[in-house]
Amino acid sequence: MDTIQPLFTAIVLAADRESNNPVARAAGVPCKSLAPIGGIPMVYRVLQALSSSGKVKDRILCGPPKTIMAQEPELCARVATGEVRWFENQATPSLSTYHVMKSLLQEIPVLLTTGDHALLSPRVVDHFCSEAQASGCDVVAGVALHETVTTAYPETHRTAYRLRDAAYCSCNLFAFLTPRAHEAAYFWHRVEHQRKKPLRVINTFGWVAVMRYLMGRLTLAEALDRISRRLGFKAGVVVIPFPEAAIDVDSVSDWHLVKRIVAKKGSDQPS
Repeated sequence: MDTIQPLFTAIVLAADRESNNPVARAAGVPCKSLAPIGGIPMVYRVLQALSSSGKVKDRILCGPPKTIMAQEPELCARVATGEVRWFENQATPSLSTYHVMKSLLQEIPVLLTTGDHALLSPRVVDHFCSEAQASGCDVVAGVALHETVTTAYPETHRTAYRLRDAAYCSCNLFAFLTPRAHEAAYFWHRVEHQRKKPLRVINTFGWVAVMRYLMGRLTLAEALDRISRRLGFKAGVVVIPFPEAAIDVDSVSDWHLVKRIVAKKGSDQPS
């Protein structure tokens, strides 16, 4: 008999990392997540994909800042009606995530994504959440094969994590599945805080694992095993077969690419 899996609470990080974001500036909007794709702000596309998923119950928006929210009556209306909850963003994405997760029951699985994930679709959300819950892990990240992404969209430039068995791209989808997973959010904050101090980051993961990765000798399974043993929670990945899952809007060129993709396919996400 199949066990009914609990529905996720989705957190959408929707604040800019920096002031005067180049995508926001190019689009003429106060925050990158409000840049339009096919006439619809990116963050609304993300919220719609989550709403149409069969795996998500509640949606939480972290950001944009209060000063920008005051200029966005539609977002404010969605919050006022309870359609979404809103949290003030913190100084960094990891702090924002940790801040929101502290307010949630630890038994509820959390799906984390970003407001610039304009090509996110219900089928991607459903696939990732289902596979993540079946993994038996505490924390799961979504990745796509770099080859899958570049074959479908050769004009895109995605960062590739090159391991011995393949190269992977991040999909900006993360699942925190167990009470222990909240420790992973705190760990992310620690690593992000130390990202400008490489020796401390290396010490966190271990010299051997880092050197093997740099030499291309680690497989994905080996990397996950080392991370899990080092950090005390079970980490896993879901390899997502849909190339669009790995394309978010990090730059102005990404924004133009995503607009072309949506224009070619036709928008199927109403506002």
